[in-house]
Amino acid sequence: MRNPPLPERIALHDAGWCLRTNRWCARAGVLRYFAAVSRLGDGVAWYALMLGMIALGGSNGPQAAGHMAATGLASLLLYKLLKRWTKRPRPFASDVRIRAWVAPLDEFSFPSGHTLHAVAFTLVALAYYPMLAWLLIPFSASVAASRVVLGLHYPSDVLAATVIGSTLAGTSLWLVPDAALF
Repeated sequence: MRNPPLPERIALHDAGWCLRTNRWCARAGVLRYFAAVSRLGDGVAWYALMLGMIALGGSNGPQAAGHMAATGLASLLLYKLLKRWTKRPRPFASDVRIRAWVAPLDEFSFPSGHTLHAVAFTLVALAYYPMLAWLLIPFSASVAASRVVLGLHYPSDVLAATVIGSTLAGTSLWLVPDAALF
């Protein structure tokens, strides 16, 4: 028996992780948690954070919120372009054993827009308000995990989105170097 090529092995591991973690949602508490995190990751939490920065963030609040919004717009444009280009089916569409526990926002899987935005927003927000790390890092990690657990993304979609979101945030912080001084 030959070893399958690397892309096939990755695809097998991706599907296996989706199947295993997707079963966790059979527990009501797990489903409620990840469904709520996913809904907040649709944008609700990030818009609230930006409004909170403007209202309560002092003189840096509007700049921080604007920086997040600009990074979010770049993230949105890039992830929509990548989804149209790759057209990777979602896990639940490729394997009948995987259930979509919440409705997806679009048809394709790669990359995870929720994860991309969560990572980018978190990194930009922490450049201005590092004291929010205790809240934003676990929330962003939960958003990323929710995508796989809910059957909406493969782990590789989430990993790629983490790299893309980190790169976009890093680039935006490089373009606005004073952000890290707050």
